[in-house]
This record gives sequence, structure tokens and C-alpha cells, in this order.
Amino acid sequence: MKPVIALTKGRLEKQFIQFFEQMDYDIAPLKDKGRKLRIETEQFSFFFAKGPDVATYVENGIADLGVIGGDILYEHQPDVYNLFPLPFGQCRMALATKKDYQWPDQKKRIASTFTNITKDYFKNKGESVDIIKLEGSVELAPILGLADGIVDIVETGTTLKENGLVVVDEFLDFSARLIANRSSLKLKRKSLTPVIETMKKGAYSRD
Repeated sequence: MKPVIALTKGRLEKQFIQFFEQMDYDIAPLKDKGRKLRIETEQFSFFFAKGPDVATYVENGIADLGVIGGDILYEHQPDVYNLFPLPFGQCRMALATKKDYQWPDQKKRIASTFTNITKDYFKNKGESVDIIKLEGSVELAPILGLADGIVDIVETGTTLKENGLVVVDEFLDFSARLIANRSSLKLKRKSLTPVIETMKKGAYSRD
């Protein structure tokens, strides 16, 4: 059976295709997939989902391998093998708020999609905060007065700047990661080992 690989839709998907293309695999169907969520090539079966869902599919054995952001691994801690980092998807977690904002003396309100990461960050600082979970566009929270600040993924910082926010602290550097289903590594070792080793060689051969 062909290896089944789950890819995170969007930016990581595009970066993975560029990375995978350098390994002489046939990725033409991936480049011209349109809105399809499943793609078959001669060597692999691919499907596309949001990062947390990729982790769930791999954990439950629907996919043998998955490509997700390290932030997803840290936040959701799925029961999968975390094989190794990939040379793309670099980002970092940051605490941000409005420019020249005066933090309140009372308990801070922090909005984030990454509630576990946020909880650990402030716990390590010895602070108790109220965490407000949002599913997207967390930059709006301090602008509209829902929260004093946010904890979110930052790549270039452009989105923060365009919305009048500034980074107060940066922490936890991440990149894309290759993950694997625990059972698949045993039951499909013969078909998975070559692709894992090829990707590992590609990942570590870069500067």
C-alpha cells in the first residue's frame, strides 16, 4: 500500500511541495490540484486539512505521515511520533499589544488560539491571567477592547504592525515537523522508511 501523507493546507502545503519536488518525486498532481482535498500520485496518497486536524488524522491512523507546524505539536500534544524538523515553516510565538498600551494593574486578559502555550508562558513568568480563546484574527481582540494583549504566531510581524500592535516578548521558535502514526511505522516500515530517510536527508542537507 502507498504511504498516506496528510498536509497542512495553505502556506505549509506550498512550502512542502517545493521541498518535496527537490527529491525527484512526481509532484505534478499536487501542483495542479485546484480545490481537491485528496490527491493520488504514483507513489503516495495525499490529503489536505487544517493543522490540528492533520495531527488527529495521523494519531488515528488515517494518515501514516503528516506535516504540521511545531506550534500545533506543542499546543495539542497528539500521540504521534515527532520525527524531525523540516527546513521551512519557521515562525515564533509572541506576546503583543497595542502600541504605547499601559498594562492594567489587575489581572491581564490575553486572547489566543494557543491557550495551552499561553497558560504555560504566563505560568513560567509567575503570572495569573484570564485567557480568552479565539479561533482566528486574534489581532482584533486588543483593538476592540476584548483583551489587553494577544499570544500568537509571528513570521514577519507585518500583520501586527498593520493593525497597530507591537511585540512585547518573543518566545518558542518553531518550524514545520514531520510526524508519524505509531502503528504505521511498524506495520508499513518497508514503504515508509525510504521516504522518511529521503526527507530527513533533504532536511539536514541544508544550511
